[in-house]
Amino acid sequence: MDFTVSPRIAELRERVRAFVADEILPLESDTTSYNEFENIRMDLRNQIRAKARAAGLWAPQMPQARGGLGLPMAEQAIFYEEANRSIFGPVCFNCAAPDDGNMRCLEMAASEEQKARWLQPIVDGAVNSSFVMTEPHPGGGSDPSMIATRAERHGNRWKVHGRKWFISGAAVASHFILIARTDPNPEEKRRQLTAFLFHRDQPGWRIVRRIGNMGPDEHGGVCELEFDGLEIDDSDRLMEIGDGLRLTQIRLGPARLTHCMRWLGLSKRCMEIAQDYVSTRTGFGIRLAERESVQLTLGEVAHAIQIGRLLVMHAAWKLDQGDRARKEVSSAKIHVADTLFKAVDTAIQLNGARGYSTDTILEWIYRYARAAKLVDGASEVHKMVLARFYGKEGSDYWQWG
Repeated sequence: MDFTVSPRIAELRERVRAFVADEILPLESDTTSYNEFENIRMDLRNQIRAKARAAGLWAPQMPQARGGLGLPMAEQAIFYEEANRSIFGPVCFNCAAPDDGNMRCLEMAASEEQKARWLQPIVDGAVNSSFVMTEPHPGGGSDPSMIATRAERHGNRWKVHGRKWFISGAAVASHFILIARTDPNPEEKRRQLTAFLFHRDQPGWRIVRRIGNMGPDEHGGVCELEFDGLEIDDSDRLMEIGDGLRLTQIRLGPARLTHCMRWLGLSKRCMEIAQDYVSTRTGFGIRLAERESVQLTLGEVAHAIQIGRLLVMHAAWKLDQGDRARKEVSSAKIHVADTLFKAVDTAIQLNGARGYSTDTILEWIYRYARAAKLVDGASEVHKMVLARFYGKEGSDYWQWG
């Protein structure tokens, strides 16, 4: 790996940082900026998005031909980290979940006709999207082979029946990617699933409820969906019949890593808030920043953040080389999720009651951070992945090639 940052990306990083500081950070302290789910109001989001697009800071993961910046994964890491210096940053640059992963997935897997219909409106910011996979027990979650929602073929149409839940962004999404079972053969586990595209206005499905949680919520929250005969034309099938598992792998691997990129930005923001406070707050005749215990605590978090950045960059570099980087992504996901929680917990502790209050955004980040150990595969699942690789590879697990 070469850690040299090109002058072009260094300049882009500074522009993102300046835009966040000038246009987005001031919104966090204004209560009128938030909707009822503690995220940026959609109309205000759209105003800032227009400014970001005009500034040439739009859709960093998408090709330039589609109106994006065309950044490879390693350069996206630099952009995303700066974008999430604000809790509102990624969504204003059109690089927030779930649209971020859905756009990347469609760009890689959809036909040109499908891209024109289903992808480009997401890139343009005209619609939101959602990825529909997770199911209630006994259906599929971290193990997609358990997916029970079924799609049955009737001529050139598919009829879908089943139930999904914790579907991010569903309440505001117009474009959906659905994973359903099309082959009940238990002997063909890797060919049982197929991916489909559907629009919110199609009949035969409904949102049962928006599931309440610790929050704050992404736009569209997490929802429970019921399918009772949704009909999908075969032209809206994504990839080949039986390629659903492959599609989930295309979708989820890079998306896990871009989560980590964003979380590192939030972790650094927590450190900024903590450092600013301990540098000025005095007690018993000494600034908090001069106390060894405080220095050790901040040093430990800074150490963890830097390890996370190196893990993310290594995984991003491997993805840019065409590798699936499964070990590297899982390692980054485990570590950075823990680091985000550690960073915000430390910042709250050092800020005392101020950190626990709504006078800072730390309590917002604290509630948000708890989900990091769960989304896109619980930490325990990723540790199992690493254990399987080690069991298979032995000492070769750590080879550089």
